[in-house]
Amino acid sequence: MKMVLVVAVALYNEHGEILLAQRPPGKQLEGLWEFPGGKVDPGETPETALVRELQEELAITVEINQLQPITFASHTYETFHLLMPLYACRTWSGTATGAEGQALAWVPPGRLEEFPAPPADIPLFRLLATEKHGKYEQDHPPGHPFSS
Repeated sequence: MKMVLVVAVALYNEHGEILLAQRPPGKQLEGLWEFPGGKVDPGETPETALVRELQEELAITVEINQLQPITFASHTYETFHLLMPLYACRTWSGTATGAEGQALAWVPPGRLEEFPAPPADIPLFRLLATEKHGKYEQDHPPGHPFSS
């Protein structure tokens, strides 16, 4: 089975909300909500791919040192296996817009699961939803993306 490496980001605004993008019509899993990101091209690191994808998809500029790895998803679809590192980012230049025509939504972490999502994203939504709700936040040292 083919393995596909994609990279994604939980972009946090000043209110602690996370940006989701809706997959456009005509694409696989159309209409579902996901973290911004995309495929890692040959020769790219996940971080350089994410910087490129955020410029293409959202018209924002992110520096590699602004990305903090937080977790990953590993999910088998019918025809491929997806491996997706997830990063957190709280600082960028520009205003996030759907540069490819996709709808965007800023969502409080506790409401992520209200948005229909691809199967690989659902466990990540659940994980991030715990960020402001007790134990998960307390388990992380100062400076971690989920620490206060």
